[in-house]
Amino acid sequence: MTLPRRKFLHLAAAAAAVPALPSIVRAETYPSRPIHLIIGYLPGGSADMTARLFGQWLSDRLGQQVVVESRAGASTNIATEAVVRAAPDGYTLLLASPANATNAALYDKLNFEFLRDVEPIAGQIRFADVVVVNPSLPVKTIPELIAYAKANPGALNFASSGIGSTLHVAGELFKMMAGVNIVHVPYRGGAPAMLDLIAGRAQVMFDNVPTALPYIRDGKIRPLAVTSAARVDVLPDLPLVADYVPGYEASAWYGIVGPKGTPAEVVDKLNREVNAILAESDKKKRLAELGASLLPGTPADFAKLLADETEKWGKVIRFAGIKAE
Repeated sequence: MTLPRRKFLHLAAAAAAVPALPSIVRAETYPSRPIHLIIGYLPGGSADMTARLFGQWLSDRLGQQVVVESRAGASTNIATEAVVRAAPDGYTLLLASPANATNAALYDKLNFEFLRDVEPIAGQIRFADVVVVNPSLPVKTIPELIAYAKANPGALNFASSGIGSTLHVAGELFKMMAGVNIVHVPYRGGAPAMLDLIAGRAQVMFDNVPTALPYIRDGKIRPLAVTSAARVDVLPDLPLVADYVPGYEASAWYGIVGPKGTPAEVVDKLNREVNAILAESDKKKRLAELGASLLPGTPADFAKLLADETEKWGKVIRFAGIKAE
């Protein structure tokens, strides 16, 4: 049987369009089931708080539940590898954090290469750290801390949430730039580190603003300065570390990534939703109350942040000779 030319052309055009249909359907129906947002930290810290806030806000906007799942361990590598190995369909996402930027230099061998194996989706927020001390320490400013540390080399301990953590590398950057000898004491999380700072078993800590704020307000620890490039609204009277150590900046940041190969239309949809959240006045107010600054932008903007932070903290880790245990 010979088909008329016009009918043949119509059938050929329809056949050529078939491969595009799954992409079109995926864009129109995503998400059609719950999304898992995996974090590499235990519940209770700033990462967990960020994931749960954005998880709820995204659930409201997407019409599907965003389930926050903690897979703590190995400095977030367990969570990261789970996402890297997941199907690139937008249903398994990672809350990316500074640990993802430091691990490339911290570990000699990983089963993945973070910058190569993830699809950047959206930046969310950035938290400043705050330099805090036990009130018994006779220092009230960064210059006084530097002077005390230089007069008593090795006598001060600074507590952190673990080797290679944001709190650790913030302290190492301070040591490097200020030229002081302060001994790092790692803990299994920020909460036990803070408890020992309050008890006086450690004297200094570079903690995230949201987790330090209640103890500052209660007078249990003394704040000296914030580590960001600009002052923090919830601690308006505190100067910057950079006022005394020019060029110093350290902060915790969070954003969302998926496995490499996550469809562009899914990436774009999630990026639009995160940016819409960051533009809402009530969400901006809530995040400001926590001491967070916003990271709106494109997937390419977030990719640049990931690359820049990986380079910056890699230099600090190599200078300090830090290795994962």
